[in-house]
Amino acid sequence: LSAADRLEDELSAREAELSTLRRLGGTPDNILSVMSNLACTYELIGRSNEALSLRKDVYSGRLKLDGEEDILNAANNYATSLAALKRFEEAK
Repeated sequence: LSAADRLEDELSAREAELSTLRRLGGTPDNILSVMSNLACTYELIGRSNEALSLRKDVYSGRLKLDGEEDILNAANNYATSLAALKRFEEAK
């Protein structure tokens, strides 16, 4: 398979995993982790706006779940997506 085909397969698998976790009541931590992985896949295939939207949701979810002390990774991923889209004011 080509790299593009593998990414499309990965995208389908990640979307299915997220859907399954939501439907079956996965833990918030697991759902946020899968959402973060899906955002990475979106970024790799050039769907930056969708990656940004998911990363914003992950950041908000981590903030609610973990509090302000343990959200650096989610905050960094969200800011990186904003910067990639040249939305610098929002990244502040």
